[in-house]
Amino acid sequence: MKKILITGGAGFIGSHVVRLFVNKYGDSQIVNLDALTYAGNLENLKDIAEKPNYTFVKGDITDESFIDELFTQYQFDSVIHLAAESHVDRSIADPLAFIRTNILGTVNLLNAAKKIWQKDMTGKRFYHISTDEVYGSLGEEGLFTETTAYDPRSPYSASKASSDHLVRAYYHTYGLPVVISNCSNNYGPNQFPEKLIPLSINNIKKNNPIPIYGKGENIRDWLYVIDHANAIDLIFNKGLIGNTYNIGGINEWTNIDLIHKICEVMDRKLGREQGTSAQLITFVKDRAGHDKRYAIDSSKLMKELEWSPSLQFEEGIEKTIDWYLQNEEWLDNILSGEYEKYYKKQYADR
Repeated sequence: MKKILITGGAGFIGSHVVRLFVNKYGDSQIVNLDALTYAGNLENLKDIAEKPNYTFVKGDITDESFIDELFTQYQFDSVIHLAAESHVDRSIADPLAFIRTNILGTVNLLNAAKKIWQKDMTGKRFYHISTDEVYGSLGEEGLFTETTAYDPRSPYSASKASSDHLVRAYYHTYGLPVVISNCSNNYGPNQFPEKLIPLSINNIKKNNPIPIYGKGENIRDWLYVIDHANAIDLIFNKGLIGNTYNIGGINEWTNIDLIHKICEVMDRKLGREQGTSAQLITFVKDRAGHDKRYAIDSSKLMKELEWSPSLQFEEGIEKTIDWYLQNEEWLDNILSGEYEKYYKKQYADR
């Protein structure tokens, strides 16, 4: 049985990747490694938890000896590395947490893979998932390509840029079979509610203010999370070793236009008069080092691997809002901290 390690598999993007791989590759053993920090939630995977080819392991990628033991025990053929601290605001408040997880954690995984693969790297693959934020900020024109120079502006993006460089260094120095992808902003079901879209949906539902940085003029390219998972599947199986692939939604929105769109859909779905939810918009002091615009050129991925996003944003945001409105218990458990209490009790002695 092929053994695939997916790190961060209880998180937002990771849970969609784990579900896809468990359901699609029944002849492979999928091991989901997650530290179950605030953003990791096993509720995201309850539908596949009992599948025979799925194993969950609670653990921290910053624990070098634990990672070495895990690789020795399972003898993984491949790694899909998604585990990361990813919220810019948290990185501004606590940069060291991002350095530990995103840099040291990645190096621990690279070293463990190198150790067990060094005699024969045939059929092995270390797939590192990264972000478009490593490229810095765009002006009104242009797109990020795979050859765009790195120019990170926050502790989060700097830590991800460092991990990208280290992955490439292990390819060039040790011949480790690596592939990297950099994606734009994801949205969809199961996203932790500190992020803009689920935060806005929840605040509208509860008639709470919707905070918008500055004037809401920052522009992001939005990618539906299931489209991202499908791209990861393609790159994992068909991407060229040593290559980088950019994954974008071809879907740019200013933050203020995005929020107005969410308000419009929420008013319709909640039976409110149009314009009601928009009155909740509240402008707050801009984030330090706030990048103006991100936009990705996905043409390499589209041409070489024949990938394209399946949803336009209008359809994707409808599906996303429906999911949050239909899964209030999931959201309430997160906001109340009940899921964290459960994990602490469940895994206290592990």
